[in-house]
Amino acid sequence: MPSYTAPTKDIQYVLHDVLNISNSEVPGYADLDREFTEAILDAAGQLASEVIAPLNTVGDTEGCTFENGVITTPTGFKAAFEQVKEGGWPGLDLPEEYGGQGLPYLISTAVGELFSGANQAFTMYQGLTHGAASAILVHGTEDQKATYLPKMTSCEWTGTMNLTEPHCGTDLGLMRTKAEPQDDGSYKISGQKIFISAGDHDMSDNVIHLVLGKIVGGPEGIKGVSLFIVPKFLVNEDGSVGARNGVSVGSIEEKMGIHGNSTCVMNYDEATGYLLGDMHKGMRAMFTMMNEARLGVGMQGLAQAEAAYQNAVIYAKDRLQGRAVTGAENPDGPADPLIVHPDIRRNLMDQKSFIEGARAFMLWGAQLIDAGHKGGDTAAEGLVSLMTPVLKGFLTDKGYEATVNAQQVYGGHGYIEEWGMSQFTRDARIAMIYEGANGVQALDLVGRKLAQDGGKHVMAFFDMVKTFCKENGDGDMAEFVDPLKAASKDLQSAGMYFMQNGMKNPNAALSGSYDFMHLFGYVCLGLMWGRMAKTSLTALANGTDDPEFHKNKLITARYYMARSLPMTGTLLKRIESGADPVMALAAEAF
Repeated sequence: MPSYTAPTKDIQYVLHDVLNISNSEVPGYADLDREFTEAILDAAGQLASEVIAPLNTVGDTEGCTFENGVITTPTGFKAAFEQVKEGGWPGLDLPEEYGGQGLPYLISTAVGELFSGANQAFTMYQGLTHGAASAILVHGTEDQKATYLPKMTSCEWTGTMNLTEPHCGTDLGLMRTKAEPQDDGSYKISGQKIFISAGDHDMSDNVIHLVLGKIVGGPEGIKGVSLFIVPKFLVNEDGSVGARNGVSVGSIEEKMGIHGNSTCVMNYDEATGYLLGDMHKGMRAMFTMMNEARLGVGMQGLAQAEAAYQNAVIYAKDRLQGRAVTGAENPDGPADPLIVHPDIRRNLMDQKSFIEGARAFMLWGAQLIDAGHKGGDTAAEGLVSLMTPVLKGFLTDKGYEATVNAQQVYGGHGYIEEWGMSQFTRDARIAMIYEGANGVQALDLVGRKLAQDGGKHVMAFFDMVKTFCKENGDGDMAEFVDPLKAASKDLQSAGMYFMQNGMKNPNAALSGSYDFMHLFGYVCLGLMWGRMAKTSLTALANGTDDPEFHKNKLITARYYMARSLPMTGTLLKRIESGADPVMALAAEAF
């Protein structure tokens, strides 16, 4: 069975050495000294490694069962969920007035990686609840907040997001779920939703569904969509659980992965619902959850890559196959370990350089969210809005690729279920699809985010990279800065191509949008590796007590700059080929 060790040391390095969070001006960050975050991460890591991770295989093999209208989660899930609740982990960054701990979102994100790496399907139950609670926190009335948030913060009640219907996924304007106004101000919700993660289960006393629907008589299309709170059980005036609402599970979806999560078909039969936010402004309220969820899904790609990589490294060091071409490195054994072979090293270095760069990128993104939400920094908020499609799309694409590479290290054994490597690939696969398929993320990036606020956020990003390169381009940093500078120029050239061609031929821009999302991702990780290289060079110059850690960071940074970042040139060529290679073939010819 695969193992999992929480990467707390590397998280601490990013938080304190690279991002220098305790000296940040973001409200609440002054309290985040190294000892404080170490205590949180060590406790979370222990829970992840010792309690949650051992249930990953159990959840995959058992799955959830649905009998007589009742969903039962896999063996051990309920007891583990109680431990998560008892530790206050679900409310780590939620307001203290509702029972949360009021810590920055950054800390919640760091802990979220540990839990997701240990067991993605299990962690989704609290993750979705957090998203639903965030939407109620921002858009709910005071009564709604008082009614739902305390018990959602503790995960006594869990939450869901209900968007997709059998006939509409991305195009939510086509939805048929209807909401009929009632005299008491509530609505009767009727319709069917599919692919609802954590839609029902046996680990909480109530499930609070956030459901998109159209109020009868409202505008057509997406402009008529509203968001509703629809609890599984109605809530009595004293806050206790009341009568069963008109919502039921039709079935559990049979899925490729995340078997431990109860992904449901949900049926609403005149269920009582309550408007959340403004009428016909449901997408605005839902996107409170979606932006948070998209960074969280990007984190899932990273987390699965980390877990798969750890096991691939163990196997590569233990498995004896062949001899090193430069001479036996295990002369007393029948063969050398796999890790002596250059192709295995290439594979593992691809994974390692992605994972560590992605972790820094993710935590920087979470820091920007805190700066925007807690500190009122509109520039930070604009920058993370620009990068959200990249965080989601690039990290999940490359995270999935990393799990496949980790499986490849095992050879044929990676294809055999007893080794457990296929679960990482199967669980990671969904992250490229849900919360907006990655192709849609790319369209959002090129079609909306680049031009947002007159393009000032992407220009701010270019200026940030340019300034970093200008200030750090000499001496030992040159080998890291020069590749970053070249990659940033490729990104700017791609943006210029869209500006020059996108208006007269939109397909010219959209045909290159996916390549642009990846190009942007490579540059973002290049910036992260530049910052990490500077940090580790400084640490070595100052006589760090852990020189091997920082030397290894520099070796990995050199690998990324030499072997990964040059992909930006290929992606630029693909973008500049325009729409014709993509659109020339008639639909009938496929």
